[in-house]
Amino acid sequence: MWNHVRHAGYWIFAVLGMWVLLYLMNAWTWRIIIKGSGDCPIPFWKLYKITITGFALNYATPAGLMGGEPYKIMELTPYVGRERATSSVLLFAMTHIFAHFWYWLTAVILYVLFVPIDTRMAIILPLIALFALSGIYLFVRGYKRGMVMGIIKFLSKLPGCKNWGCRFLEKHADELRNIDCQIAQLQGQNKRSFYGSFCLEYVGRVLQSFEIFFMLRLVSVQGTVPQLFMYSFVILAFTSLFANLLFFMPLQLGGREGGFAMSTVQMKMTGAAGVLLTLKEAMTIAVFISIICRLRELVWTCIGMLLMKIGTKVKEISV
Repeated sequence: MWNHVRHAGYWIFAVLGMWVLLYLMNAWTWRIIIKGSGDCPIPFWKLYKITITGFALNYATPAGLMGGEPYKIMELTPYVGRERATSSVLLFAMTHIFAHFWYWLTAVILYVLFVPIDTRMAIILPLIALFALSGIYLFVRGYKRGMVMGIIKFLSKLPGCKNWGCRFLEKHADELRNIDCQIAQLQGQNKRSFYGSFCLEYVGRVLQSFEIFFMLRLVSVQGTVPQLFMYSFVILAFTSLFANLLFFMPLQLGGREGGFAMSTVQMKMTGAAGVLLTLKEAMTIAVFISIICRLRELVWTCIGMLLMKIGTKVKEISV
């Protein structure tokens, strides 16, 4: 029994520790984006700390994924100024989401190639592919022209936001245009930074699949390493898609668990006995995966909140 507990501890520790690397890659992506528009005077360790705390705030905010970006802009502004801080944070968020669209499209391709398709998935997969391609198209246009002005103009047409949107545009029009120019500049004039940041984010999404891979190995799901990784890739992709569609919910409660349940059941995996998992067994695995992921999120959320108190003083740099 002790060996089983120790074995489980190794895999769970690997899941928690893997996020040290993933957050490191996120911070590196952000640094590339900042350097794409000039110098990056902020120390990398502080950028790493802000990255972790930003994601922690996104996990914890009641509106869902809305708290980390303002915090990152506030922390970066003393180093590079408000406009560059805002454009770099928006560009990082855009790159993060852009990589997700490509990740979801890749998962559809893998599913078609390696998993038997039933009638339900024959309907769902084209819809997911269309959604991913539409998102990619919109982001490509946004990278070329900037999208901040367009978003504010769109919000100003919504009921209840018209007066606010018009006042905001009138007051900050020049700043918003400058931010859009900096967004377009990264893709148009600094392609190395653009493709470097995108590749890092996409590779980060791929590496995140190992979180599911470790847990499938822990529960003795059968298959070769490439096969288990493919399962993990698709499960994570479909789960993240479902959870992001419910981005407005705090901690994406219910969305992620439902995504794990549906995607794990659909994969038709083989258990330790060498036979296909039953619906009950697949659901049990899905619940186990979602619990471990929730524990990992809570641990890193606590770490991120504690890091807010470390290294908060900064000497403002003139820009």
